[in-house]
Amino acid sequence: MTTRSSVLPSALSSPAGAAPHILDHCRELVRPALEEAVARLHPWVGEMAAYSFGWCEVGGAPAAAAGGKGLRQALAVLGAEASGAPVRSGVAAAVAVELVHTFSLLHDDIMDGDPTRRRRPTVWKAYGTGPAVLAGDALFALAVETLADAPGGQVPAAVRHMSTALNDLVRGQADDLLFESRSWTGPDAVRPDEYRAMAEHKTGALLGCAAALGAVLAGAQPATITALDRAGRHLGVAFQVIDDILGVWGDPALTGKPVHADLRRRKKTFPVLAALAAPDTQRLALLLDSPEPLDDTVVRRAAVLIEEAGGRAAALAEAHRHIAAVDACLDSVPLEQAAADGLRALLSFLLRRES
Repeated sequence: MTTRSSVLPSALSSPAGAAPHILDHCRELVRPALEEAVARLHPWVGEMAAYSFGWCEVGGAPAAAAGGKGLRQALAVLGAEASGAPVRSGVAAAVAVELVHTFSLLHDDIMDGDPTRRRRPTVWKAYGTGPAVLAGDALFALAVETLADAPGGQVPAAVRHMSTALNDLVRGQADDLLFESRSWTGPDAVRPDEYRAMAEHKTGALLGCAAALGAVLAGAQPATITALDRAGRHLGVAFQVIDDILGVWGDPALTGKPVHADLRRRKKTFPVLAALAAPDTQRLALLLDSPEPLDDTVVRRAAVLIEEAGGRAAALAEAHRHIAAVDACLDSVPLEQAAADGLRALLSFLLRRES
């Protein structure tokens, strides 16, 4: 396909371009429309939304802290451009997806009891549980409104596409919560294939929606929409598995979470499940099944046992398989070259998060 003018600076639109700069550029492109949408909310709810985006502190003072990376915004912009869609379709898709993503984070933090996100108190800790639920609901409603007002004649199809992703997200979140009550071993143990399905729904569905939604708004070919959506879903599984690796072995200075945070919470993450599927892992199972709190010595020992059983290597291999699947999806249909290269640059950036 002949490449039209890219929304990305020419220096950033090749595979060698720095992914952080691509993310920065897409955030700058989307932020005015995102701020305009948030400004339509009730002022108090809007403040909580701005706080969750990292724009302000409690009380409304401008924030010094940075917000999120904006991966979903970048996927929406690049996915729209890759399909040949106009920039406005990518921006509208990015705003809708970012609002939905932030709504899900507000509710996830409450369900998980997480007190911090991006090194700041979560919204429910800063404002209270009830207000955080209200802010999440408002962001969800605003996402639907934003998509309904988007340009083009494909709004009903776009709303259906986002609704499907939301249903999958809820399904994945439900499975993730139910995994907590299941045993580590035996017939009721969570299997790695169940985890993959959960991760595709919980994390991949919205990434797939982000990558494809601009193309849907612009009336792109069904094969292109499907390829972008599938690419995002595979990316979601890889993203989740790499997060799991970082949750056991990540540097707290980079992750913002205490070392071995997921192990302390006994989360059923992919490295742990893969390790337990290996032979002779009774010691690891006994540690995880212990009714006693997991102190520093125990979680360090558990991390060693997981690595010795191949859990870390299996998780890395799983992430790489899904990254390869993303690449195959992007190769399966004609795409605008510059944007497709930008998407691949983001994949390389994701893989660098392993260390």
